[in-house]
Amino acid sequence: MKKPCIDPGEGAAAVVEKSTGDLQQGLMEEPDLNTYLKKNRPFFFDGQLPQLLAEIYRRRHISKAALARQAGMSEVYLHQVFSGRRVPSRDRLLCLCIAMGTTLEETQQLLLRTAYAQLYPRLRRDAVISHGLIHGKTLAEINEALTAAGEKTLF
Repeated sequence: MKKPCIDPGEGAAAVVEKSTGDLQQGLMEEPDLNTYLKKNRPFFFDGQLPQLLAEIYRRRHISKAALARQAGMSEVYLHQVFSGRRVPSRDRLLCLCIAMGTTLEETQQLLLRTAYAQLYPRLRRDAVISHGLIHGKTLAEINEALTAAGEKTLF
């Protein structure tokens, strides 16, 4: 069963969430790209990273200065990410997730919403990072584990 995606307000019809398969099927069937894009506008991930990060950050009890330090990035860069002026690489986003203490599920959702590959347990590097997230390891501890496994560190 499909669930409403957007609350349209009083008197308007609800927009029903489409699965990725539904979107793929529509893309194959619709001969006009502009029509497809217009019909499916509500279902595209678009510029949501700052809002998602802010939502997670609000639930944490950490200053942005401490967050920047724990994520191994400058405060200026962190503020640019939170304001949407900069888009972090996948590794930098993972550093932020680790520093904020996100769950594996929250991290996967952020990766998905930013169109980065989710952590994949069949990849040794991703498995090490996932294990660190699950067990509440610090960025330094995860980087040490990555080095020990012969993998590239996050920064």
